[in-house]
Amino acid sequence: MTGNADKLKKELTDAAKNWLAVDGLWFLEIEKRYGLEIALDCDEAVWKEFSRIEAERIMKRLSLPQNGGLTSLEKALDHRLFSLLNTYEIKKPKPEVLELYTYSCRTHAARERKGLPLFPCKTIGQIDYEIFARTIDPKIQVACIACPPDPLVRSYHCGWRFTVSQ
Repeated sequence: MTGNADKLKKELTDAAKNWLAVDGLWFLEIEKRYGLEIALDCDEAVWKEFSRIEAERIMKRLSLPQNGGLTSLEKALDHRLFSLLNTYEIKKPKPEVLELYTYSCRTHAARERKGLPLFPCKTIGQIDYEIFARTIDPKIQVACIACPPDPLVRSYHCGWRFTVSQ
């Protein structure tokens, strides 16, 4: 990368960290005041909107076609804000299957540093990935491979499978 590209990536990463900090601080305050259940309900409502907005903006920025299938989804996943913050891998075990494995999760690392319990993000992840993927292409189906609160007895933090019927 050139000097300007390096600087831009650092600025984007810093902006992504700020976005995630606001999201986390908001969630923790709701959880503290009203409990985990209400905080999760609020989080679900937020992610239903944010996931669609993020997907639409990425599609526009990258000129991705409507109904672009797993090819467009893979490109879009690599441009999410989370892609700047978490360590992940995308695998394609079959042409009609794409899998996303997150190995390090900044949200969970922050909760661990604060002595908070593991965040049960499976429901939020299902909402997020379904809406994000179906905004890219309504034919994409999403299934959770494993995600907290599932026990962390695997090499990855969470895993998601995306499929398209041929």
